Amino acid sequence: MLALISALLLLHSLPVAPVTVSTTQSKVEVQENSDAVLSCLFKTEKDQNPRIEWKKKDNGISMVYFEGNFTGPFKGRAKIEGATVTLYKVQLKDAGLYRCEVSAAADSVQLGETNVTLKVLVPPHIPFCEIPSSALTGSLVELRCSDQYSIPPAVYTWYKDKKPLSSPRANATYTINRNTGILTFQTVTRADAGQYHCEARNGVGQPKSCVGNHMTIDDLNVTAIIAGIVVLCLVISVCTLGAWYAHRQGYFSRKLTTTVTFSTAHVCRS
Repeated sequence: MLALISALLLLHSLPVAPVTVSTTQSKVEVQENSDAVLSCLFKTEKDQNPRIEWKKKDNGISMVYFEGNFTGPFKGRAKIEGATVTLYKVQLKDAGLYRCEVSAAADSVQLGETNVTLKVLVPPHIPFCEIPSSALTGSLVELRCSDQYSIPPAVYTWYKDKKPLSSPRANATYTINRNTGILTFQTVTRADAGQYHCEARNGVGQPKSCVGNHMTIDDLNVTAIIAGIVVLCLVISVCTLGAWYAHRQGYFSRKLTTTVTFSTAHVCRS
């Protein structure tokens, strides 16, 4: 009898584990339209039927799973096994911070929780490209390529005549920023003419390319520009000479005298 009492006292004095909640993966990355598993594991002290809730933190806190049912946009597109949730065909709007809460009313510590961050990866879309149809030799020319939707952000490769442009050498006429998608010719030459297109890739899904465009490079017609300047100068000189000659002949003075005489005569008649 004494041994039984001692055993009970010893059992009562042993520490007991309150409700504990954990996850096997705190950061989950899945491609858009794939399934996402948000793991939540728990142990309780006494409560054999704890309450399980999932919440999502956006601008505020929204319920995902509450009182045995999925709510809002998760209704009909998720399942729960134990406390682990699987979301079907996730969309970009599903990305965010999720919290699993387990409440065990019979335990000494009644609430445990763990967080899982969901990141939704989006493959490249067809990039938007700006490729000029023509440019003058020696001018600054920029070709632009952008994809605003891919996650993570895409990197860009430019092609000329279906061949990728490699990283520019020391004497190259161009520079490439693979992160911004900008191809820059500081002083474009006739050798830079050709068919250009851009490809976006981010390691998710297949790369996507824009429709190509042919860029022609025209020489700057210096002779025509000089001839135009000479003609303009001649026109200005002729006009100036004509005005000076009319002034020397007294044309402007006679016109003024006629006007004054006419005005005086009109006053006298009045």
